[in-house]
Amino acid sequence: MTKHMRLVVSVLFIVIIALAVAITRFYSNTSQSTELSGTQPAIEKKLDSDSSGNHIFMDSAGLYGIVDSNDRVIVYPEWQQIEFTGSDLCIASKQIREKKLFGCIDYESNIAVPFIYSEITPLKLSERVLYAARSADDRSYVIYDQNFCPCFSEAWTSCKEDGNELILGTKQGIYRYTVTANDIVFRNAAVKGSTMNKSYDIEVTNKNLLSDLSVSSLEKMSKAAGRYIEYAFEGDSHLLSDIDAEQSAVFLTLFPEDHAVTSKKLMGLSDAIVYSAISDDGYKHYKVYITANIYAGYKDSDAKTKYTRGDYKALLEFKYIPEKGLRVISGDFVPNKLSYPITSAENKQPSDADDNTDQQQAH
Repeated sequence: MTKHMRLVVSVLFIVIIALAVAITRFYSNTSQSTELSGTQPAIEKKLDSDSSGNHIFMDSAGLYGIVDSNDRVIVYPEWQQIEFTGSDLCIASKQIREKKLFGCIDYESNIAVPFIYSEITPLKLSERVLYAARSADDRSYVIYDQNFCPCFSEAWTSCKEDGNELILGTKQGIYRYTVTANDIVFRNAAVKGSTMNKSYDIEVTNKNLLSDLSVSSLEKMSKAAGRYIEYAFEGDSHLLSDIDAEQSAVFLTLFPEDHAVTSKKLMGLSDAIVYSAISDDGYKHYKVYITANIYAGYKDSDAKTKYTRGDYKALLEFKYIPEKGLRVISGDFVPNKLSYPITSAENKQPSDADDNTDQQQAH
């Protein structure tokens, strides 16, 4: 056989193999199609329909699927529950590891939202519908829009609707949003904090601040403020190890230059406020002020121990650096020098009763 003939035979062999494969695939697909059509599930009951004429149906086993307007099954009945949403997705539930879990599927049974939720509930606000999906593991909420895209990067511990407002909670605070047809606007933040057994609240209503600062940023500010106040009293730098501070940050202890001070006791915290700060370095700056009521002991000129009490403002400054996020750059008290006016009533040790009374007044 010549070289030319061998080439022709090789080409013919390849063509024959390709035809055989194509014929096999054709009959295989035809066989599968026939098998599927032969196992078309019986429709026991038709239920809700969508705008395209698709119907949710129940089969003889009590499971749910979807048929199109021609009664052809497009979602096989393997779901414990199906609900149309008005979008291209349906809320569905299925028994997984002995739990009834919810997620979302499309009209071809593809999973679009994972089946990790114990419930998915519509939030019927005045402007539009959102969905609150509650995790089966930690009971936290994820908020989805009408197309099941997450609205926030946070997971929430609580969720409540109020007219056109959405009230969401975390372990650290409560956050209120106004929901319009095209937007979700941050309206109010109330962040809780505590340090040295004293609590404080940081409330922000300024729309410019709320447009700049996220929930995680506000909670980071609150945490840093608590850590700094304790550091200012205790002088333990380990307290500042997890507050995302710049390496160049300066943190001052309380009354650092007054060597007459012998004791400092935090009696209460109040008036926590966040401001935007002016800067010339091209970055956005923010300041947090918290009023600390302090009872301090000191030695007078005769070396006698005396006491005074007053309000001092803890001040933390933050800088937002795009590649790093929100960073603490300083911590101080204003004033950071003990005020000495004395009355006879002040020359006594602070008691636990004083402490409890002040805590009540602070709240």
